[in-house]
This record gives sequence, structure tokens and C-alpha cells, in this order.
Amino acid sequence: MAVDLDGVRARLSERGEAARPAEVAEALAWLGHVVSDASVLATVAALRRESEGAGPLEELLGGEGVTDVLVNGPEEVWVDRGAGLERAPVRFADEEAVRRLAVRLAAQVGRRLDDASPFVDARMLNGTRVHAVLACVAGRTCLSLRVPSRVRMSLSDWVERGSLCAEGEAVLRGLVAGRAALLVSGGTGSGKTTLLASLLGEVPPEERLVIVEDSRELNPVHPHVVHLEGRVANAESAGGVSLTDLVRNALRMRPDRLIVGEVRGAELVDLMAALNTGHEGGCGTVHANSAQSVPARLEALGVLGGLGREALHAQAGAALDAVIHVRRDRDGRRWVEQVAAVERADDGLLRVVPGWTWDASGHGEAGPGAARLRRWVS
Repeated sequence: MAVDLDGVRARLSERGEAARPAEVAEALAWLGHVVSDASVLATVAALRRESEGAGPLEELLGGEGVTDVLVNGPEEVWVDRGAGLERAPVRFADEEAVRRLAVRLAAQVGRRLDDASPFVDARMLNGTRVHAVLACVAGRTCLSLRVPSRVRMSLSDWVERGSLCAEGEAVLRGLVAGRAALLVSGGTGSGKTTLLASLLGEVPPEERLVIVEDSRELNPVHPHVVHLEGRVANAESAGGVSLTDLVRNALRMRPDRLIVGEVRGAELVDLMAALNTGHEGGCGTVHANSAQSVPARLEALGVLGGLGREALHAQAGAALDAVIHVRRDRDGRRWVEQVAAVERADDGLLRVVPGWTWDASGHGEAGPGAARLRRWVS
């Protein structure tokens, strides 16, 4: 017979007792369960996971290669081990158990989660990013947990894994060494942040990197890194720190290279201004379906910062040198698909011109943008 954890928890709460073996044994007996050393220890461990860790998700989060754990309800848990989403053999007792876990995870990082404030996005102390939405908004409590990469990859590691060809490695090394201003584009889970960290690992050790992120994810292998992390306002709408604030402050910290982990708002305006005022080698990531769709994406972000279309294209055209696009296919394979040159067309609008394009097997061809990029590669 499965142990009634809710019943054990209620019994302990009723008696004002902690989840110690003796008290748990009494609760099990009171509920009519067979009491043994094994059942007591297993129940104590389960209760502690619920109160201290991620409950039934703890084992999944610690699994090898796991990047995401998604909960769509008490009986629907998904996991991505690097090859796409699959159903996980994990169940919650009921909807209330999922909600209880979501509220506790939010509380661990000082965030409020209730019907008046039904969603939260935060980073746990171990680096795991948690996004939770309560049932009053989503029909049932949903959790999305993004696990930070435990492996810090170099560009050589990308080559060894078949995600980057030797030609592509030479191109990327040349762009970093030449202090080109870069954007790494790609879809969700494509590996943008991982690739950006690999690129930053190629920066000479004497250079100072100042990294601005909404939630800290970048962890490059480099001896001189300063991290600035945004903060959401509290329930009283006070204490918030935006990426725009951080970018402006980062410029006063003598960065050799300014990095914005993910460009997705008004901070784009300040980043473009920084790259146009002598801060070479800056970089960041941006969500886009292809390198060629980056200008449209930047237009949308520029609007958030009050930058008109013409001004955005002028700023970005002068600031950016290249876009590196990362692809992830339906089988979960990730690879560097394209390196493209950024230039302004005769009409003044931004164009992203293919320089080199590769398929998943590493076969590729040079495009018209290669000539513009060769000054870094050579």
C-alpha cells in the first residue's frame, strides 16, 4: 500500500511535530500503515524532499543531461534530457501538491505566489530557473524548470560533439579575436547561451567581461568576469532593477566587453548605443527563427525602447558585425547553422547576409556575406 504522505503531513502538523523518524513512525501507525525501518526512512526522505528540495522532481533535476522539467498538472510531467521532451514517470498526489511545491519554490527566493499574484519567474540558489503559473490563470498549476548547464563547453567541445565543423570553429575564433560585435540567435533551447559562453571563453584573459542578465545563466571559463543580474519589483512595486539600468551602470565599470545574456526589451537601445561608442566586442543572444529574421526582431525590441524603425536600423547597422545562428531540430540535435554578416542596404535598412551555412552533418557553403567577414577570419 502506498504511503499517504498528505495524511502523515496532516498528522505531524496536528501534533506540532517535525518529520523525525519516531514521529513519522507514530503517524504511519496511526494511519494504519505497516511500520518498518524501510517505510519510516522512505517517508522521512519523501517529506524532506517536499520541504527542502523540489519534491518528486528532485531526482529528475539531478539527472544526467537534463535541461528542462515541465509540469502541466499532477499527472503530466515532462523532461528534456537533451534530445527533446518525453513523459517522465513522476506523479503528484493532486493539484494541491503541485501548487504547494510551486509556492514553496517561490518562497525560497523571496517571491510571492498566490491568486493575487499568480505567476512568478525566478532563479533558485542552485541556478535552476523556475517559472510557475497557478490554476486561476492556467486551469491547473504549471511549473517550468530550466536546469543550468553543468558542463562548460569550449568551441573545441562543440566540434567534438559534431555541433560545429572545423571551418566554423575557425570563423568563430576569428570573430572573437577580432573583437567583432555579435548576436547569437536561435529558438528556445537551441543552445544560444551555451554557445555564447563558449565564445566568451575565447576572449583573452586580460580583458574584463561585464555580463548583464535578467537571470544569471552565463558561466564562461574566463578569469575576469563581473555578473549583474536584474531584479523584479516586490509586491509593493518597489526594488526592481531593469536590464536597462544594469546596461547603463555596466558602462561605468570599465568593461572591455559588454555582454547582455538575452536581449529582449528596451535594453537593446542602450546596448546599441554602447557598441557605437567605442565598446568593441560586445555580444548577446536574441530569440529568432533564423539569422535573416533578426532585423525584424530588433525592430520589435526597439519599439519597446522608444526607438523608431529608421533609428534602430541606423544604430544596429553601425553597431553589429555578425549574427551566429544556432539550430535545434526535432530530434534534439543542435548545431551552429550559420554565420552571417550585418550590413545596411541601399534603402538604409539592416540586412543579415549569409556568410557560411552548414547542415547538421557539417557540410556547408560560403555565401555572399563571407567576403565581408573574412577580415576577421583571416
